[in-house]
Amino acid sequence: MSGNEIRRRFLAFFAKRGHAIVPSAPLVPENDPTVLFNTAGMQPLVPYLMGQPHPTGSQRIADSQKCVRTNDIEEVGDNTHLTFFEMLGNWSLGDYFKEEAIKWSFEFLTSKEEGLGLDPRRLYVTVFAGDENAPKDEVAYRIWEDIFTDQGMDPRKRIFFMDAEANWWSPGDNGPCGPDSEMFYDVTGTLTDGLTHEEFIAADDRQDVVEVWNDVFMEYEKQNGQVIGKLAAQNVDTGSGLERITAMVQGVDNVFETDLFQPIIAKITELAREKNSRSVRIIADHIRAATFLMSDGVNVANTDQGYILRRLLRRSIRQVDKLKMEHGSLSQVAAVVIEHYGAAYPNLVSKRTDILDAIDAEEAQFRKTLEKGLREFEKLATDTISGHDAFVLFSTYGFPLEMTKELAAEKGIAVDEAGFAEKMKEHQEASRTGAAGKFKGGLADHSDEVVKYHTATHLLLAALQHFIGKHVHQAGSNITAERLRFDFTHDAKVERETLDKIEDWVNDKITRGGKVTSTTVPKSEAEADPSIEGSFWEKYPDTVTVYTMHTDDGEVVSRELCGGPHVEHLSELPPTFTIKKEESSAAGVRRIKAVLA
Repeated sequence: MSGNEIRRRFLAFFAKRGHAIVPSAPLVPENDPTVLFNTAGMQPLVPYLMGQPHPTGSQRIADSQKCVRTNDIEEVGDNTHLTFFEMLGNWSLGDYFKEEAIKWSFEFLTSKEEGLGLDPRRLYVTVFAGDENAPKDEVAYRIWEDIFTDQGMDPRKRIFFMDAEANWWSPGDNGPCGPDSEMFYDVTGTLTDGLTHEEFIAADDRQDVVEVWNDVFMEYEKQNGQVIGKLAAQNVDTGSGLERITAMVQGVDNVFETDLFQPIIAKITELAREKNSRSVRIIADHIRAATFLMSDGVNVANTDQGYILRRLLRRSIRQVDKLKMEHGSLSQVAAVVIEHYGAAYPNLVSKRTDILDAIDAEEAQFRKTLEKGLREFEKLATDTISGHDAFVLFSTYGFPLEMTKELAAEKGIAVDEAGFAEKMKEHQEASRTGAAGKFKGGLADHSDEVVKYHTATHLLLAALQHFIGKHVHQAGSNITAERLRFDFTHDAKVERETLDKIEDWVNDKITRGGKVTSTTVPKSEAEADPSIEGSFWEKYPDTVTVYTMHTDDGEVVSRELCGGPHVEHLSELPPTFTIKKEESSAAGVRRIKAVLA
């Protein structure tokens, strides 16, 4: 069974059970200040897990969410680590709970007709043992007990209570959380008779059993690292990594041997003149991730998401040279990614030319930097390469430490790796300190002040279109309780005279006051309506929410697609809107910084 078929079966299985199938949100999260990328399937759904109605109108949702995690980027190339992956997930938003979630998980994993047909004798399960935040999950245990008993297996050798470190799920220090039940599959095929608790722990440590599914029962809320009580509704959040489950179904011991990767790896192998399996895997993972990032609008840059994209591409270029592939080969690999995944993710196909051109451009640029770096290396390579010099080669010229070590070894000199590690630690600590006070995009939180600023961005965009033109659309935002930052598509400086007119227009609407209302409509209908403004259409489900702002005397001033919180009446906004700065943000994109007072 192919990976694409597994994804299709999963969505069909839950559609049949009343779930609305929604598209993956983009890799760059909207309104989440804590991360650069969506790293889990539930992240785009947090507002709905906290009680906000979903635009589909359904309390049952399922999707395959694109995710990127880069914490272990240096480990990519082994059997388990990836930067990009897909997370299959189904959610109950205050609807069904443990009984249905657990039974459907087991059914999909083991059913030959609708599911994956995995051997139930190779399944093991963990449930929450309880602590000061929540009681022992006897309910989940009893549900699993009945399932295994019906299968003719001893539940005591299949179900194990585990502590919060293993069986409590939380997205971080804030948000919905709760106990979970994890399913593990025996990849050896030799553990079908059951295990004791101690034997299961040992098998997990050896990776003889591998987690393939997780049911999270979200009924608690965490604030500032502490569980503060229960949510208004009980929710279910399930997750199963597509790459990992595909490896289980296809009977291989690592994701790179699945059909999700084999066409990509085959192309790299065809282009390579040297053999190095780790280099092949790094290129396959990194170019797959980079291709998806660019399809979601991430551009190469020196900061934030763009820096991660640049790092992925430059690490790939280094591996290209190890394999003695021709310069410019990476775009050929990306073309295979697009072909393989295009049916499931059409924006890969629509942005094909832009993606391939961007990869070629970054490779050409980096090779120029490499030439400068090699000249700098030659100046330094007279004695031991100090930690400071190795870090300069890394930070200024993009030399990975392993590259500096290889070049130094060819000259018979050493590299101060400990000194480099210390410099890297200082750099990372400085970056974390800077990031701690920096919000990376969307809304900083859902406080009253942030909601007011978010509402004001709708008025600002309407004013920009009124005075500059309908070609203006949102290109990004960054909103805190103190100010708004709004990026918009326009290729020329906006003069102060025009900014003054925009200010006056927004302030007039605030002063006149008016309701902010919302309606839910099919996305196709909203896209076809020229009166509805929208950006990033691909991130929204088939049913969307349109917010309309109109003054008390009936003038409609804004109709815009949106998924965030808003005030109920324009009179709630502070009476004075002031544009503090207008500047360039990127090619063809301008930025406004403004305050309400």
